[in-house]
Amino acid sequence: MSELIVYVDGFNLYHGLRAKYGRRYHWLDLVGLAQTLRPRDRLVKVKYFTASVLDDSGALSRQDTYLQALSAHSGPMIEIIKGRYQKKQKQCRQCGSQYTHYEEKETDVNIAVSLVADIATQAATSAMLISADSDLSPAVRTAQRLEPGVHIMAAFPPKRFSGELQKLMPASFSIGRAKFSGAQLPHKLVDPATGHVLERPAKWA
Repeated sequence: MSELIVYVDGFNLYHGLRAKYGRRYHWLDLVGLAQTLRPRDRLVKVKYFTASVLDDSGALSRQDTYLQALSAHSGPMIEIIKGRYQKKQKQCRQCGSQYTHYEEKETDVNIAVSLVADIATQAATSAMLISADSDLSPAVRTAQRLEPGVHIMAAFPPKRFSGELQKLMPASFSIGRAKFSGAQLPHKLVDPATGHVLERPAKWA
């Protein structure tokens, strides 16, 4: 039985789900999803890489509720690693108007460092990336060189695919709708640390 660590690219997963299904599957139990994707492995941990939303208090509140719910539901099985968003002013090429663009920073680097470190220290014997970001390819190649026997695969979010990752990891696959619908957090749950009731945001219904 393999010991598995799962690395979730929150940005890649969120936008893939949003593009395919709207908001209906955002209340996602990441540990539950990982277990259904690799039921024969012993899950060591799920590492969720994300960044706090900027300039949208409603979205930030929903995100914070979700992160608290993940921790309340899964405890030490989930680890949340935050990068950051960076604002950039851009100009429309057609009309010349200025607009603010938000760019996520550090997520791919954080995933890469974590993957290589875990393989180097033999924290797991297999790894799964929930992402289709080909920028992770150098980290995968490094991990494979460090530990030739390690099994690494990618699970592609909806509307996301990387031929480069597929070539590096032939066992990679796309996650189907049934896996998302069957791995939703309880509509309400209590945070054992605070006693607060955490509820699925109405906008995600």
